[in-house]
Amino acid sequence: MTEANLTPARSGTVAHILYVLRENPVTALSFALFGFFLLSALIGPALVPYDPLATHADRVLSPPSAQHWFGTDNLGRDVFSRVIVATRLDLVISVAAVALSFAIGSVLGAIAGYRGGWTDTVLNRCLDTIMAFPLFVLAMGIVAALGNSVANIIYATAIINIPFYARLVRAEVNIRREAGFTLAAKLAGNSDARVLAFHIFPNALPPMMVQVSLNLGWAILNAAGLSFIGLGVRPPTPEWGIMVAEGANYIVSGEWWLALFPGLWLMLAVFTFNLMGDGLRDIVDPRRRT
Repeated sequence: MTEANLTPARSGTVAHILYVLRENPVTALSFALFGFFLLSALIGPALVPYDPLATHADRVLSPPSAQHWFGTDNLGRDVFSRVIVATRLDLVISVAAVALSFAIGSVLGAIAGYRGGWTDTVLNRCLDTIMAFPLFVLAMGIVAALGNSVANIIYATAIINIPFYARLVRAEVNIRREAGFTLAAKLAGNSDARVLAFHIFPNALPPMMVQVSLNLGWAILNAAGLSFIGLGVRPPTPEWGIMVAEGANYIVSGEWWLALFPGLWLMLAVFTFNLMGDGLRDIVDPRRRT
């Protein structure tokens, strides 16, 4: 395929994305906020005014000011710098966990929905076993057993999210495996793997995009929750959950900024991912393309 043939497809995709953003201002706002968090993760650590790990005994528990926009903590560390630097770690945990669960759940669900029979039965029993536990408690157990490292937090978060994708893809594939376009693709000589990957699975992407956006927010909350109870990232690493947990001890004594600003960033990130769902669905939905 030549470059001349590729250019219209690329321009059509860009035009479709811009159309979706123009039609839904809320979606445009969510993507703008996501861009802000992405920039904070990529270049924020190089732009923050202070070292997030540097302690200053003479600035302990200073309230927000022109020098320290979000104040300082009990060790004199700049809260603003720590909040911005923590964005990278929280986004890495969230995106990596959701990508892992998306890949594994999609493959398992697609195979089970397409083949049916004992494959479908075995998968459903495994998913029922995972869903039988409260998901956060299951994540706690996995991290407690494996150790509270970033990698183990990602694995635990991915495991508890796999059933969402597997069941969603299974249902979508099961509905479309006998559809007219599927039968036509088979009659054209396509293998089962090709039919599943290029004809059925793309039609399952729109509802999955909504699930992805929700799971990104849940993954951040899960990581923050594990850190809050001491099973997440170890101090002094900047992380929103740790900062909220440390700041909660000082709310009664009046140092409200320690928990407010990392909690606000955490809430804004979850809010952003929740709003992105409809936009992602419309962007990947083949029926919305004109």
